[in-house]
Amino acid sequence: MRPEEEDMNEAAIRSRARPWEKSYPEDIEWDVEIATRPVHEQLRASCARMGDATALDFMGATTSFSSLWRQIEAFAGALQSELGIKKGDRVALLMPNCPNYVISYYAVLLVGGTVVNCNPLYSSAEIGHIVANAGAEIMITLDLELTFSSAKKMVEAGHVKKLVVAHFPDALPGLKRILFSLFKRGDLAAPGKSAIADSVIGFADLIALGRKPDPATIDPHKDVAVQQYTGGTTGIPKGAMLSHANVAANMDQIDKWGCGLFYAPTKVVAILPFFHIFAMTVCMNVPLCSGAQVVMLPRFDLKNFIALMKRTQPNVLPAVPTLLHALAVKPQATRQILAPLEVAISGGAALDSATRDAFAEKSDAILAEGYGLTEASPVVSCAALRVPSKRGSIGLPLPATDLQFRDLDDPEKVLPYGERGELCVKGPQVMLGYYGDEDATRAVMTSDGFLRTADVGYLDEDGYIFLVDRIKDLILCSGFNVYPRAIEDAIYTHEAVDETSVIGVKDDYRGEAPVAYVKLKEGATLDEQTLMTYLKDRLSKIEMPREIIFRDELPKTMIGKLSKNDLRADYDKHGQ
Repeated sequence: MRPEEEDMNEAAIRSRARPWEKSYPEDIEWDVEIATRPVHEQLRASCARMGDATALDFMGATTSFSSLWRQIEAFAGALQSELGIKKGDRVALLMPNCPNYVISYYAVLLVGGTVVNCNPLYSSAEIGHIVANAGAEIMITLDLELTFSSAKKMVEAGHVKKLVVAHFPDALPGLKRILFSLFKRGDLAAPGKSAIADSVIGFADLIALGRKPDPATIDPHKDVAVQQYTGGTTGIPKGAMLSHANVAANMDQIDKWGCGLFYAPTKVVAILPFFHIFAMTVCMNVPLCSGAQVVMLPRFDLKNFIALMKRTQPNVLPAVPTLLHALAVKPQATRQILAPLEVAISGGAALDSATRDAFAEKSDAILAEGYGLTEASPVVSCAALRVPSKRGSIGLPLPATDLQFRDLDDPEKVLPYGERGELCVKGPQVMLGYYGDEDATRAVMTSDGFLRTADVGYLDEDGYIFLVDRIKDLILCSGFNVYPRAIEDAIYTHEAVDETSVIGVKDDYRGEAPVAYVKLKEGATLDEQTLMTYLKDRLSKIEMPREIIFRDELPKTMIGKLSKNDLRADYDKHGQ
């Protein structure tokens, strides 16, 4: 065989092995080298390059890139000199989106520490497990009563030795700072007067010392940048160890996929909480290291979001489906308000067709659904960000990300394309493993190094990925696999339905049966029998819900995903 024929044969084999390559947008390649320069080094270069340009906007208070790096350096120096933080030490962060989080995150990495993110809405027991398991003796938080009360309990329980506490009003612009201090004083704790006052150090006091840090020497592929806990809704949370290379690799993959989207003058909305891996990477690391502006809110509030849109005119919105749904159905979020958006990136949960269509009525932005998981730093795949993609798909694998679908009963068996199986992933963004839990690590890795995601789906002939459901959410009904997402999609087509979530419950006859929880749109009326009749033409007999439960609100996680775990608990307690 002539050399040119060999090259053609190799290309044909590779095309069959990775069919997504032929569907890649123009100017993006799959087989490329991925950069792994530590994120704090990238930010330092970005801050030097961008200078006085605005890096952060927090409810109107702005921070320039140069000012941001000065504060990071000063805080990092104080972490070393005053708190003795050294390479490998775990430092817990317990706070919503605010400039203090950003400063703390990069300062910890600069001195070689490992960031341990904590969700402020977790119970004390859950936070206690995380900090104790990680061995985080230092926690950084705010003096908001919500966060400080949880942090205080960590000290009292002996999990944490020192608290670094930032005064929340300091992060606000002048008038808002005054108004908060006057009218929301009750939302603030008094750390200096608390029973643990001796264990409290002021955030601003540490920065005011003006210490210069001694940056740690980092091995990107071995040293852990972030220990992100996952699995709290399915069992005891496990600490996914994400190396500096893992985090940096995913940033570079997203950068390549975005084709310049995340560079100035882009403004990225950061409503999703930075302590969640999706927001940490897409709303903070990627834009800041590319010189884009990050526009923050501490939580989603429609009035504040609309004010943010009017004031800052951001063009990129990472979101979860429930947030997109709220924007699509609330009349206050007009087409004019959403007009600046060029791209909305949906992640964290499946994007239903009804929400996609409703959002498209309000906005001309490309709505790109992506997919990821904590163990992959987190992004695995995404629809194209510059051109339309296949409807209903979570897009194509990011550059240098390999994937296969494996047999549900035998994860070592690779399935032909088109067959449904468990999505398994390999790439430079995949974690080192779970902290202190080799058994759990082995359980999620195949013998040839693929990460098992526990998501069921298939790959079509063009390399687009379609997910069907989570393995843990599958309902085994009379020996058949029933997928809650298929039932939810059918329910969402009814014009009166605002939100729905389907769970499996024990059934004496069928083993398990689906039960649907439904929230109606404001002013709408609908009863169980009418909805059941509506669904008969849209679902198979085996998929029909055993019952439909109407609620005024459906429980959500901190990031805004509908929480099946809470619904299961609700059914166990109040099941009909």
